[in-house]
Amino acid sequence: MSKSTAIKEAYSDRLFIAGIYLFLTIVLLIVLIPLLYILSASFSSPQAVVTGKVTLWPIDFTLAGYKAVFNNPQIGTGFLNSLFYTIVGTIINVSLTIMLAYPLARKTFYGRNLIMIVLVLTMMFEGGLIPTYLVVKELGLIDTRLALLLPGALAVFQVIIARTFFQTTIPDELAEAAELDGCSDLRFISSIVLPLSKPIIAVMTLMYAVGHWNAYFDALIYLRSPDIFPLQIILRNILILNTVDASMVANVDQLMVQQGLKDLLKYSLIVVSSAPVLMIYPFVQRHFVKGVMIGSLKG
Repeated sequence: MSKSTAIKEAYSDRLFIAGIYLFLTIVLLIVLIPLLYILSASFSSPQAVVTGKVTLWPIDFTLAGYKAVFNNPQIGTGFLNSLFYTIVGTIINVSLTIMLAYPLARKTFYGRNLIMIVLVLTMMFEGGLIPTYLVVKELGLIDTRLALLLPGALAVFQVIIARTFFQTTIPDELAEAAELDGCSDLRFISSIVLPLSKPIIAVMTLMYAVGHWNAYFDALIYLRSPDIFPLQIILRNILILNTVDASMVANVDQLMVQQGLKDLLKYSLIVVSSAPVLMIYPFVQRHFVKGVMIGSLKG
């Protein structure tokens, strides 16, 4: 299209788009600046951290915080435990979600509306902490890895999202054609449904994985043995043990040094615990953007 025939954008539209870019830039800065500060503080000296000299660039570059973190033998154990809970738990979550969501998306599945009503009710009403703990205890799951995998094995919200995706993406005619060709239900799901469902699988994988990686409260309630603690519990214990009591330190300079080491350790722990999730996101971002738009367009 030549310049003479090109449709000029209205001034109000350009002003609106400029306002959107300005708003998004402000939101980006609000989110990015604290992250840059934490990263910079984790590489700065304790004195620079406690005196407030650190802004967006490390002052007196040092790896003392990370050395203190990785010198703790419990960090490696907690990291491997969290990796196990994240991988195994996500596999269980995604598998159960697809197994429940796909039949509910088929119009030929008898009673699907009743099942959906029951599922939605579980989002509005729940037994609470004490009944849930008693159920887990009666099942013999206390102080076992399964206590972090089975109670939260299925999220109704994820089922609803996956069901919507299957309804809008996998037409009934495709299933009927596959059935006429002699394709079984399991073959249809494995060969057709799953390859076409990469966006929603990526969305569910990311959401479930982040939830497992950041799991803290369930582990605090159900687990007792340190050798099966996830990373978040290990980091919590380290921070508590490194709390500085001002009444126990008579020298002000010594107090500032200990407080600086505590803050440095805190920032280093934040970076260590957040890095795996930040590294995973770029690989699923393409599918994630498509998946979160499920249901926004109807055709």
